This record gives sequence, structure tokens and C-alpha cells, in this order.
Amino acid sequence: MLSVGSTDIVRATLPVVRDHAVEITSAFYPSMFAAHPELLDLFNQGNQADGRQRVALASAVVAFAEHLLDPDATPFDAIAERIAHKHVSLGIRAEQYPVVGRHLLGAVATVLGDAVTPEIAAAWDEVYWLLACRLIAAEARLYQRGDIDPETPWRRWRVAKRQDEAVDTVSFTLVPDDGGPVPEFLAGQYVSVAVDLPDGHRQPRQYTLSHGPGRGSLRITVRRVPGGAVSNHLHDHLHADDTLLVGPPAGDHTLDPGTGAVLLVSAGIGITPTAAILDHIARTQPTRRVVVAHAERTPDRHALRAEVLHTASNLADTDQLTWYETGGDEHHGRIDVDALPLDDDTTAHLCGPVPFMRHIRAGLLRRGLADHRIRYEVFGPGMLDDRVG
Repeated sequence: MLSVGSTDIVRATLPVVRDHAVEITSAFYPSMFAAHPELLDLFNQGNQADGRQRVALASAVVAFAEHLLDPDATPFDAIAERIAHKHVSLGIRAEQYPVVGRHLLGAVATVLGDAVTPEIAAAWDEVYWLLACRLIAAEARLYQRGDIDPETPWRRWRVAKRQDEAVDTVSFTLVPDDGGPVPEFLAGQYVSVAVDLPDGHRQPRQYTLSHGPGRGSLRITVRRVPGGAVSNHLHDHLHADDTLLVGPPAGDHTLDPGTGAVLLVSAGIGITPTAAILDHIARTQPTRRVVVAHAERTPDRHALRAEVLHTASNLADTDQLTWYETGGDEHHGRIDVDALPLDDDTTAHLCGPVPFMRHIRAGLLRRGLADHRIRYEVFGPGMLDDRVG
């Protein structure tokens, strides 16, 4: 909790900070990178270039301040959990938080100028450290749970198999290059991969593990993104027997234990967690009720289609529905939420573009599915404006 004195100051200054939050984080990143260029390797420079990262950070800090002022009005647990998982996948360490705090508070002073009195600076420093301590603790638990050394989170993996999945999508099956064990993970989680680009920079990206645990390997399925530095590098340069730096599995969009019906709704490359969750259910609970619904632009872009069809055929109780914008013999246009079979105990898992997931979620709520039974994964830095609910 904030101290009493800081609470009054933060409440009074929050509107100003909120109005200038993106300007503050826009000043923060160049300052920090200039002083600590080694941190460039930890940040997605694509998200830096298009502004998504600075908006995500601004939104998170403001949301946490609002949460401190009124915990009931502004829940923060889900946001903190998502950030912690992302940090663990990248090997963020506790000793890096003072660097971030120093430059973030420096950016506040730069943007707001003389309006930032010592008392205001101290109050917002308290906000930052309450947030930092919360994340450090959450990340420490995840490191311990996964038996991960944050000093050496990256391992080198060898490409055991490369397989085309669609006209613009490739899967890479990975095995440990050091002969060590494959880490445990949950269906729906992701890993970070790091590639050394021709310009000399190392860039990380997160990719969902596209098959379930227990197969003695990891697999990522990568869609080529126009202009995407890492996806294009992987498509053009990563082949069988090449190696790749991979971080530990992370992510909180996973299948809950239980026996209730599962609805998997995806669009585009959002099919990757669907494929992993479906694979896991087929191997461990083949009698569990599962509905698979997927949307794609055209059939030739439908990644993992044959595999998902085959996996679903091993289930005792399943429905599969597909929508294409053009082509194919399946449904056309947008997914018709009213056509999705629902059971009383259904839990829905959504993955795809944010507008798509908002559309599906709204339809499921309208049909009476409880909000807590609708889960989703947002690819990217997780701006609060990207929240589906």
C-alpha cells in the first residue's frame, strides 16, 4: 500500500501523469538505451518503432497507480501475472529494476519539468518500487517453479525438423543442443527466441509452443510477417541442424485442470495455442468435450490444418468449424458466434487479433457464458487498450 502522504500526492497528480504518460515513456526508452545499450537486446525493436512498447509501459504504470488508489475499481493481478511471465521468458533480473526506475523517474522530471517537486518525485518513486517489488516477487516464484537460473536463462537448441505449414508459415521442432532435458511446460505457453540479425543486434521474439508437452521437444510455428525482422530471418535462414537461442517456457494462457467442455476459437496464427491445447487433451483426456473453431483469410494460409483435423479425430466428442474470408468449402465471412456449440460447463480459449477476440467474447457473453470462463491470449506487448474485456 502507498503511504498516506504519497496517496494524497498520487491522487492529485495522477491526471497529469496519465495525460503525459506516453510522452514520459517516449523519453524514458532513449535515455535508458543510451546509458545501457546492452538492454537493447531485451526489447522488441519492432514494438519500439511503432510505439506499442511505450504505450504498454505507460498504460501499466498508470493502471497500477489507479489500483493502489482503489484496488476494487482497478484489478491488477492479471496484468502483473502477464508481465511477470513475459519478463521470465526474457530472463529479466531483479538488479535491472533500479536502472529502469532511475530512467523512468528521470523521464517524469524531463517531461513535467518544475512541476515535479521533491515530494511528487518521492511519491511516484514509491509507486514504481511497489510495482517493481510485486513483479520481482512474482518473477522469483516463476524462476523457482521452473528451476530457472535468471543469470543463464538462454539455452541453445537444434532444429530437428523444419516443416512448411502454409504458404507463409513454418514450424521448427527443437531439441536441446546440449543433450540436456526438455523443460516442463503447459499447453498454451510460449518461449522467447533470440536471433542475431545482420545489423549486429540480437532480437528476441515470443512464439507459442504449438504442440503439447511430453514429446521430448519444443515446437514453434512462425508466420512470416511483412517487414518482420525476426520472422523473416527465421524463414530465410533457419534450417534443419541449425541452432537457435531459446528462453524458458512462460505464459499464463493455459488449460485449467478439469473435465469441463473446452471451446478453442482462433484466427490466423492464433491457431498455435489451439493446436497445443488440443494435442494435450487428445493425449491425456481423449473423452473430454472439445469444440474447435478457426477463422482464416484463405485455405492456403490455414496453418496446422491437417494436424488439428487429425488430432481432433482422436477425440471421442468434438466439433470442428472453419470460416474463410474467401475460398474453400467451409463457412464464409466472420465466425458466427451463434453457431458455436456451448455446454453449461464450457471454458472458452480465444487467440487472434484483438478486434476478432472482442467480437467473439461479446457474442459468448450475450449467449450467457460467464466472463470468468472466457480466456484469451494477446500477442504483442500487451497494451491495456488491447484488453479483450
